[in-house]
Amino acid sequence: MSGLLALLDDVAAIAKLAAAQLDDIAAHAAKASSKSAGVVIDDAAVTPKYVTGLPAAREIPIVVKIACGSLFNKLIILLPALLVLQAVAPWIITPLLMLGGAYLCFEGAEKVWHAVTHRKEPGPQQAATLDAARLEEQRVAGAIKTDFILSAEIMTIALATIDSTDFWTRAAVLVVVAVVLTVLVYGAVALLVKTDDFGLRLAETGQLEATRTFGRGLVAAMPTVLSVITVIGTAAMLWVGGSIVIHGLHQLHFSWPYNSIKALADLVSGNGAVTGGAWLVTALLDAIVGFVLGTLLIPLVERVIVPIGVIFPEKK
Repeated sequence: MSGLLALLDDVAAIAKLAAAQLDDIAAHAAKASSKSAGVVIDDAAVTPKYVTGLPAAREIPIVVKIACGSLFNKLIILLPALLVLQAVAPWIITPLLMLGGAYLCFEGAEKVWHAVTHRKEPGPQQAATLDAARLEEQRVAGAIKTDFILSAEIMTIALATIDSTDFWTRAAVLVVVAVVLTVLVYGAVALLVKTDDFGLRLAETGQLEATRTFGRGLVAAMPTVLSVITVIGTAAMLWVGGSIVIHGLHQLHFSWPYNSIKALADLVSGNGAVTGGAWLVTALLDAIVGFVLGTLLIPLVERVIVPIGVIFPEKK
């Protein structure tokens, strides 16, 4: 009997340890996910454009394909690569974060300048010259390629925020972050791309006038909703990208930008007297830095990196 009680005590102790580890993983995952919020918003804002101009029946299958590609990017390529890098060259994580942050700044600034200059964007016109299957294949491939860059930033940010030094805890947290954020992002995208179809169905088949009016309202509102999400995503890119670069410079012992922003934020908010004031000022200044940096990177990308891509064309 005493042996059975001892065994039950051991099982209870193991269960408590497992529960504590799960709580620890959940806490780390929640923290890492929150730090990646800006990139996640942009990911959700960018993806709907890849189903534009394609048959409505193919929208959800396309989103599922992109989501599966996103999971492959995160779990099969990025997760092991980042864990190996942190094990053999942990010093490289901060430069990688800064590189990703600079990319976010470039993307955000390019979107702002595109909106200001109203440059015509090629893309949906392809639908007129390509068959649906070929167009779908190209859209999915392009979305997964874009997702790889955003996923790399999400996973690197997540890894950098994990306090635990245990390898398996870090791996488990990254798995949770990868799965949860992918489901959230592409679940939201699926809802967005089907909302207008749902509204159209209500408008056409609703039994009540109020239902039909609501359906027409959904259809009319969706372009504005997508535009608002795009604006929020762009602002988040500039804020997160600028913040990553500034914190990276601080960790590399170039602390003037970080200290200056912190001092100004404390001054404006009265050293915390105004609730949330310091955070708002810091976020605004980070976004301004991100926009300036991104603007400076635009000619570098267009005149140096893009021509290199032309020299080494992508295989079809």
